[in-house]
Amino acid sequence: MIRVGVGGWTYAPWRGTFYPQGLKHDDELAYAAGKLTAIEINGTFYRTQSPASFAKWRAATPDGFVFTVKGHRAVVNKKKLAEASEAVDWFFKSGVTELGPKLGPVLWQFAPFKKFDADDLGAFVKLLPKEAGGLKLRHAVEVRSKSYLNAEFVDLARKNNVAIVFADSDDYPAIADVTSDFVYARLQRSQADIETGYAAEDLDQWAVRATTWATGGEPDDLSRFGSKPASKKKRDVFVFMIAGAKVRAPAAAMGLIERL
Repeated sequence: MIRVGVGGWTYAPWRGTFYPQGLKHDDELAYAAGKLTAIEINGTFYRTQSPASFAKWRAATPDGFVFTVKGHRAVVNKKKLAEASEAVDWFFKSGVTELGPKLGPVLWQFAPFKKFDADDLGAFVKLLPKEAGGLKLRHAVEVRSKSYLNAEFVDLARKNNVAIVFADSDDYPAIADVTSDFVYARLQRSQADIETGYAAEDLDQWAVRATTWATGGEPDDLSRFGSKPASKKKRDVFVFMIAGAKVRAPAAAMGLIERL
């Protein structure tokens, strides 16, 4: 499956642009889930959510819809990631698994000051559980330091079946190596003066790249750093329109979905 969405669903500028005028705020998630195929929950990075909230979100969305969840900053901002065992355990006991079959990958986002340390990162990924609450878990890491632009990082992630997030961004390094049984991309260049956020030809190109990933390949026009290519096999793909001109994110996501 290729799933496409946005980050969050509560954003005032979307009211009247994406959400119809007069739509109740409590109905916004259900509306968004009818137009998109995934949503990235960013609020879990800043504070834990209640099990009841996760269950409510699960109930408000159709079968087949998927949420990805950003791991809490108490985990990723530790000076030594290898010492995050208790924080990781606490995070998964906070209610995340109430999403049930709608729980997609968990995103662990590192700050720009978090430099590549093979030993520390290797210890951290071994702390990430493969299942919780009877659910299989998938993990992705987003790095924001150029120190990760090397084959050792790519090979470490691939060995542990952890996806490296591809960031289409002016600010962060872009690593397109496929390192897991799924692909996670965050597109961050949407423009306010383009109704669909990305130009038509750019959406066409992203549709080709997403299809290439899904069918087992790696796009030739994106930077890779691994010592060898990924194995060829079909993969789930998650693409999120994040940052840039956020008001255009839903239109960009829907434009990509139409092409796919």
